[in-house]
Amino acid sequence: MSRPAGREPRRLTRWWRRRSLRTRLTVIAATAIAVSVFVAFQVASELLGWELEDTAENQLRADSRVLATTAERAGLARVQLPPYPGSGRLVRVILPDGSTRTPAGQPALPPVSEHAGRVAQGASADLMESKDSDEDGYRIYTLRAGDGAVQVARVVDDSPINRFGLGMLLIGLLCMVGGALVGRTVARTGLAPIDRLTAAAVRVAHTRDLDADIPDEGGGEIRRLIQSINDMLAALRDSRRAQRLLAEDAAHELKTPLTSLRLNVELLIRLDRRGTLDSALPAESRTRLLNDLGAQVGELSTLAAELTDLARGDVSDESTEVLDLADVVVAAATRARSRVPDIEVALDVTSVWVSGRPAALERAVLNLIDNAGKWSPADQPVQVRLRAEGASAVLEVDDAGPGIDAADVPRVFDRFYRADSARALPGSGLGLSIVQRVVDAHGGRATVARSARGGALLRVGLPAAAPPAPTARLTAGGDTAVR
Repeated sequence: MSRPAGREPRRLTRWWRRRSLRTRLTVIAATAIAVSVFVAFQVASELLGWELEDTAENQLRADSRVLATTAERAGLARVQLPPYPGSGRLVRVILPDGSTRTPAGQPALPPVSEHAGRVAQGASADLMESKDSDEDGYRIYTLRAGDGAVQVARVVDDSPINRFGLGMLLIGLLCMVGGALVGRTVARTGLAPIDRLTAAAVRVAHTRDLDADIPDEGGGEIRRLIQSINDMLAALRDSRRAQRLLAEDAAHELKTPLTSLRLNVELLIRLDRRGTLDSALPAESRTRLLNDLGAQVGELSTLAAELTDLARGDVSDESTEVLDLADVVVAAATRARSRVPDIEVALDVTSVWVSGRPAALERAVLNLIDNAGKWSPADQPVQVRLRAEGASAVLEVDDAGPGIDAADVPRVFDRFYRADSARALPGSGLGLSIVQRVVDAHGGRATVARSARGGALLRVGLPAAAPPAPTARLTAGGDTAVR
């Protein structure tokens, strides 16, 4: 049963991919040397063959000229042919009638070819040709002499090339072995930083110790790889530290409302079990206690939602789009009024386009308005202003409250930070931290200052974007309007 034609290459590819990088480098080095030696052998063999052939032909021509000169002087039929030395040169005289003369004891040459006969007849001056007999191959040079021709031949000897090839083969094998050893050594030396990097990564994975930076060594790609992994470890350390701080702060902030909620619930349960709930807690006190429970549950719900939003960081499925920030501000102000009817919001906004995530920006603006609403007196509105300022969209939210102390300004946007004056007010200390995160994610900047009314002025600057191209839409009457 025959195998599919493409299976073997795929199997070889899978085998190659399973090899280690050190093995691959060794095989590549040995193969490269073997190919180089083979190509060098082929080129050298061809050059050597041409050189030997050229030398042999030149020698045949020289010997033929000497023999032709002697034959013309003495006559082809009477010239004395040199005795056969036992090897090397062979001679022959072609007489005008086509017969031949050879020295005594000389091995028989191949029959005179038709072309050589034409030289003897004067059709051409000379001829170099190769002939094969039953045992040997000959290189024969025919030269016109008198009324006939003389021939000088040599047995084609491939032994020098064969010996050269054997020598090159042995050298090639030695070079392959040496190349494999060199490749192995180079691979071991070159991959030593990778081995140490792997060991360090395995150690970090096993010990979960992100503080163990990998020593920066080597150069080029290895150094960049080590620096990249160290940067990744640093980012993981920062992420773990941020998670730990978030967990610690969350536990601290959850402790107080949970404790209060648990005590109030335990009080209700204990009074209910004794049957003294109505007598111990008058209707007014019971209503106040239930309202406190509802407020505490609401505070916990708000804190949990803010913790979830903060823990998600910059991860969001919401896509970025070009939007009018004025629409976002108006929507946030509307939500603030619906959540706390007592908040009065005065809007002074102009159309400014930005590139961002609508829901995240609306949440940030809502937090700014909620924060200002907690401090602004009942008869003083929260002022929200939006304008274009150069290449930025500037949003300002100020209140007429007591303002922010200078000592608290550097920590206003920290998570869970609450000034001493704000601890009696509802809130988790996460609202402005979420604002800071959203602004940073949009490439903006959030600052705090004192407003002209004496309260806090929270200022957000975001990079402005070009408004989208106007699109045509149909009005109710069927006319076309441009938006």
